Amino acid sequence: MNVKKFTAATSREALRKVRDALGPDAVILSNRAVDGVVEILALDNDDVASLAAPAHGTDMAQPQPRLDLNAFEPEAPAFVNRRGAAPAAATPEQIYASRRAPQPEPEFAAAFAGRRAPHSEDHEADYKAEHSYANRRAPQPEPAFDMAAMTSMMSAAIAQAKESAAQEMSGMMSELRAMRGMMESQLAELSWSGTQQREPQKAVVLREMLAAGFSASLSRYLIDKMPANKDAVEAMRWIKTVLARNLTTMADEDTLLDKGGVFALVGPTGVGKTTTTAKLAARCVMRHGPEKLALITTDAYRIGGHEQLRIYGKILGVMVHSVKDEADLRIALKELKNKHTVLIDTIGMSQRDQMVTEQVAMLTGAGADVKRLLCLNATSTNETLAEVVRAYQGSGLHGCIMTKLDEAASIGNVLDVVIRQKLNLHYISNGQRVPEDLHLADRAMLVDRAFRSRRDAANQFEDADLPLMMAHTGKVHQDESLREVRLG
Repeated sequence: MNVKKFTAATSREALRKVRDALGPDAVILSNRAVDGVVEILALDNDDVASLAAPAHGTDMAQPQPRLDLNAFEPEAPAFVNRRGAAPAAATPEQIYASRRAPQPEPEFAAAFAGRRAPHSEDHEADYKAEHSYANRRAPQPEPAFDMAAMTSMMSAAIAQAKESAAQEMSGMMSELRAMRGMMESQLAELSWSGTQQREPQKAVVLREMLAAGFSASLSRYLIDKMPANKDAVEAMRWIKTVLARNLTTMADEDTLLDKGGVFALVGPTGVGKTTTTAKLAARCVMRHGPEKLALITTDAYRIGGHEQLRIYGKILGVMVHSVKDEADLRIALKELKNKHTVLIDTIGMSQRDQMVTEQVAMLTGAGADVKRLLCLNATSTNETLAEVVRAYQGSGLHGCIMTKLDEAASIGNVLDVVIRQKLNLHYISNGQRVPEDLHLADRAMLVDRAFRSRRDAANQFEDADLPLMMAHTGKVHQDESLREVRLG
């Protein structure tokens, strides 16, 4: 008898091993848990069949002789009493009954009755074979089912399927967006090519606006809205009028200087905040005297950063206060509440610095109505200026000041951002002199300056290059910053 042992973590895995090794007809002898694993003892079906057959050389393996009924005569000897009783004479009825109903052997009767056969080696083998056959025919208990393991496997499979589906969906959406952008670019290029052929004066206006520093999206929007049947001169006049109409400027500085209040000049590093603060301070001193003005600096990071403002304050006869955080600023503003005007010179930092948000929060929570004036560098690009405005916007800007006008090759980039972001342009600064180089913003002058300073650069753009530059302006009419542009 070749009994094999199989072990596995679960009953299901152990039964799979038994089926792979012995086939589906294998006989399970035992199923138990040992040391955290499941142990199964099994036997091959062929071994069971060999055990069920009678052992070779026993009486049961010998062929039984056929009973010859003719050999019995009425005068046959009496029945043999197996219990050892004295023999008795057999009658014809007893002989006939013995022929009709032969008695079973005692060993088989004991086996079918569920008792152990008489003490005989041959009968013992027959009993074991019959008992093994009964075990094989009897229904086996179901293997233990690990519900926790099955639940964990199903959860892992579902999570993996969801992750795979999400990745495929993300990749598909990225491809669709890329295809959509490419198609929009091509359609915008084809559309402008057709417009350029039908109305060549629009190409002239476009070259002028791009050379002045205006963005392609604002230029495309205004050209599409431009009335038809206009020559190049009339078209340029119409463009300048629309640009000037959409520039918001301060009519006069009396509103700012006479009303007073707390003003904080903010912006990136090197934009000219300290110099502009000194220019405003000089104007306030000239209007109301030094006793009505107070200066505050928050530049405690740079070595000697506040010394420049202290020098300006000493020249003007104004005390300069230095603060480090929101608590100091709150105390300083509370002490200076009797001043007519308070100017705050803030520390310069990149628009991508996380401290910009902290600075905006400090000025907002200072306990007073602090009006923030954003300094915009005229030498920066359109994209950089738009990023600066978004970073310093916060809850809202009171206005902006254009600085370094004397260093800029073109100012259309600043005017473009001011128009699209709906900023109020207060002053323009065009030099280092205090307080001479600070002027009120004049809309007509700024627009004319934008086109006059870069008029020669318009010839740098060829007609063949314009469709490529217009390829990314297919969504200009969906831009919220352009929908509020006033055309008439």
